[in-house]
Amino acid sequence: MKILKYITITLIICGSLFSTAYFIKTNSKSITVYETESPFIDTVEEKTVVTGRVIPEDEVEIKPQISGIIQELFVEEGDKVKEGDLLAKVKVVPNEGSLNSAKGRVASLKIILDNAKIEYDRNKSLYEKDIISKQDFQNASLSYNRSSQDLANAKSDLQVILLGSAGGSSTANTNIRATVAGTVLEIPVKAGDQVVESNTFNAGTTIATIADLNKMIFEGKIDESDVEKLVINMPLTVKLGAIQDKDFEAKLKFIAPKGNEEQGAVKFKIEGDVFLDNSVSVRAGYSANASLVLQRKDSVMVIPEALLQFDRKTEETYVEIEKNDQSFERIDIKVGISDGINVEVVSGISMDDKIKVWNKTTPEKIGDSDDDNDSENIED
Repeated sequence: MKILKYITITLIICGSLFSTAYFIKTNSKSITVYETESPFIDTVEEKTVVTGRVIPEDEVEIKPQISGIIQELFVEEGDKVKEGDLLAKVKVVPNEGSLNSAKGRVASLKIILDNAKIEYDRNKSLYEKDIISKQDFQNASLSYNRSSQDLANAKSDLQVILLGSAGGSSTANTNIRATVAGTVLEIPVKAGDQVVESNTFNAGTTIATIADLNKMIFEGKIDESDVEKLVINMPLTVKLGAIQDKDFEAKLKFIAPKGNEEQGAVKFKIEGDVFLDNSVSVRAGYSANASLVLQRKDSVMVIPEALLQFDRKTEETYVEIEKNDQSFERIDIKVGISDGINVEVVSGISMDDKIKVWNKTTPEKIGDSDDDNDSENIED
């Protein structure tokens, strides 16, 4: 019994000591001290970044006027050419059916011409003897001249089939020349490749692509939520992926009237003229990002966006204003545009208000004396 009594007394004493220690420790906890910040006047810009690429304003595809085989190429990718420069030469491979038809037509017209010549000579002799009228002689002469011209045309067509151009032509169809001045961007064919002429039913084979690299545009796509904020001729700042240390100014010139859905979002194509200089060489197809200022407000009251809080139920924006020493009151505010760091305050607070920094990661504590800090440093 005495042992049980001692155990009971011991447990009561230990419990009392534990309760006393817990009470002292609980009441000695430090109190969080929240810092405050005041609104200030600044300029706010709402920006968006559009991903795209830089391409030549105009790319011209050079196509042959006659089908055949590439006999020789006179330029390489990257070469600068002028209008009229010779790019390639095509060797004509005549179609067997067309060739036989043209030869048969020449032979037939030659027979007709020989017969017309005989008629012409006979009528000329009769006319000189005043046996036939002048009208009859003129009809025979017209028939002879027409047959002669038909044979000449048939021979010319045969020569085009065989050689690609008629005799006496100033520009042979087999010579592929540049139609514009610029830089050769691409040559998708090589010597020996077969090419098809451009006609009504066929776009034809591209021999070369030429563009002026001094006239470049930015091409990108913007989300539908921002497209209504764009205005033609608004400035852009373009940064190229291959040239990190230089920004290029640009001017918006085109906004697509129709959007396309991509991965669940509607995107609109935009284009802007890029202003280049001679300090750097810009190649076609560089990836680029264009920064656009959608809205700008000068000299407005702003606060750091991190000070904003949002009601979980109503999703309204509010801040906590200090009324007394470390005593705060919720104030609903109306905000405007934001640049991601600072946000415009339209109404709800004044310049003299002190706003609670509610999300500081390492708040200061009351009750941490200098002696405690010194003792901790000594132990460390």
